Amino acid sequence: MSKIYPNKMSVVMQGEFVVFLIGMRINKLWKVNKWWPVFRAMPRMLKELYTQPELGFLGHHFLGPITLVQYWRSFEHLEAYARSKDYEHLPAWVNFVEKVRHGTGDVGIWHETYRIAPGEYEAVYSGMPAFGLGKVGKLVAASGHRESARGRMH
Repeated sequence: MSKIYPNKMSVVMQGEFVVFLIGMRINKLWKVNKWWPVFRAMPRMLKELYTQPELGFLGHHFLGPITLVQYWRSFEHLEAYARSKDYEHLPAWVNFVEKVRHGTGDVGIWHETYRIAPGEYEAVYSGMPAFGLGKVGKLVAASGHRESARGRMH
């Protein structure tokens, strides 16, 4: 079981970082041949990312079975991984595009990327294990200037 931090905690990140939200939507459950390869690709990518820290991946957590939040050191790291022929993502993407090229809408995918400047974020955790940004950054007591959301933003 993960350590629970009973007190109010915040997080400190060094420099810029990226928050990447990604997910899929199964529009036609019976079209397993369209969505199953997408579903299966993510665990392979995550395994690869966790075993190669030089890729700039900091960590992730799931928001549900088909939506997750990823943290990256920079947009450049994220983009380099996404475009590289040497890693799991690009072949999975090409496979997906081939399967849905006729625009049937059987399965949808989405992502959003947020580049976060130093000091332009805030996070608070209470009675929680290290989670989200607190799992990839440095957990610190949410006291003093970190007591309020406004204080944590600056």
